[in-house]
Amino acid sequence: MKRVLIADGMDPQKIEELIDRGFEIIDKRVDSEELLDTVKVVDALVVRSRTKVNKNVVDAAAEAGRLKVVIRAGIGLDNIDLEACSNAGIEVYNTPNSSANAVAELALGQMISISRNVDLANIELKKGLWNKEKYMGVELSGKTLGLIGYGRIACELAKKANALGMNVIFTSRSDKKCEEFRQVDLNQLLSESDYISVHIPGGKANHYFINEPEFNKMKDGVYLIDLARGGIVCERALIEALNSGKVRAAAVDVFECEPSDNTELLCHPKVSVTPHIGASTYEAQKNIGTEVVERLVDRLYG
Repeated sequence: MKRVLIADGMDPQKIEELIDRGFEIIDKRVDSEELLDTVKVVDALVVRSRTKVNKNVVDAAAEAGRLKVVIRAGIGLDNIDLEACSNAGIEVYNTPNSSANAVAELALGQMISISRNVDLANIELKKGLWNKEKYMGVELSGKTLGLIGYGRIACELAKKANALGMNVIFTSRSDKKCEEFRQVDLNQLLSESDYISVHIPGGKANHYFINEPEFNKMKDGVYLIDLARGGIVCERALIEALNSGKVRAAAVDVFECEPSDNTELLCHPKVSVTPHIGASTYEAQKNIGTEVVERLVDRLYG
């Protein structure tokens, strides 16, 4: 019987499906020390963003020689040491088709929220402050949305924003065949966009991809949405841009350190923050669970 550690939780129905298919399931949140022992006695490891599969974890698994597959129940792989896994002969997969719509909907919702000051108005009204005149907003229709990266999530967001009358442009490291929207270089996107949404992978290659020089190239009063990965946008530079008025408002779902202790960013009046909930919908989690089941069956019993 193949044994699987589900370290960060998964849809309960999909866990039952795995059991019905003959898997032994360890559904348990483990700390970093316990993980070093547990990876020695399982055939597969399923994680989300909380669990870090670093070199120490991979080395422990490789020493025992049992772990064959690591699956990221989500899209980003920056919490998994891909090089170490490759060297150890451990296959790594994600679930790229499952949560794109959920993340795109959150991005669009945040764009509307920060444009209409919903977050601030909500907080103040609950304090008894009727500041109707203070919260004049702007409409999305007719504005330009710049997408940094053009993968599945960005494609979904582009279609939704276009339906609301936005002009969509995007930048990508590869040439994309897209008849609906215009591909531009990064500098052009930064200078033309009224809204900028980040959709590129995390990790060393894109560390501080958006920093002070990039903010300086943006329009004054731009709106920034970051639901990608912590560390792509430099938090210090973002705070400076918010304080100077370069960025009118921002929506941030991911942080350089999670849980974040950057109180200056978390409590900034021009920032709408959420605790990495981009894929946190019932529909997305069921879809992710389906992909995880299919992958485990294929790689361990296929």
